[in-house]
Amino acid sequence: MKYPKRENFQASEKQLIIVGSKNPVKINCTETAFSEAFSRSFLVNGVNASSGVSDQPFGSEETFQGAKNRAQNAKKTFPEADFWVGIEGGIEEDEYGMFAFAWIYIENGKNMSSQSKTGTFYLPEKVRKLVKNGMELGEADDLVFEKENSKQKGGSVGILTHGVVDRKAYYSQAIILALIPFLNKNLF
Repeated sequence: MKYPKRENFQASEKQLIIVGSKNPVKINCTETAFSEAFSRSFLVNGVNASSGVSDQPFGSEETFQGAKNRAQNAKKTFPEADFWVGIEGGIEEDEYGMFAFAWIYIENGKNMSSQSKTGTFYLPEKVRKLVKNGMELGEADDLVFEKENSKQKGGSVGILTHGVVDRKAYYSQAIILALIPFLNKNLF
């Protein structure tokens, strides 16, 4: 089976992507995902961009809004870029327990946007209790697993999978999925 060719860019200079966060994991996974998806390199920088939601978003709607706000606030901060990316991690509960996930929201300079959600994974009861009592997930992980600043490293997913899946890999796949409309403009 033949797949459509990836879109070719004619620009001689690297395109600029602004991530709505200074977190090195979010910047690195964005660079990896865009480079893999488009088979070329990009300049990727992060800016402090407000999510406009709780420090620990709860539920899909609040988490999605945080990702969208980060991308749009990054665009306001640095409107000269070619793409703006918002990544927001959230938690939710169901009958099986508390689970974590993230939303990705991407805009380009041509009024096109797209989004994707990561897979989900359940959190241990000790972490759930701390988060239910108002602690942010990264802080709860640091306390329970005796780590320091884990959210700027492998994150919960890295800790719980023993490094098999870290935050960079976890977010990169979802970023590539959010790029589908940009890779297939003739279909969207």
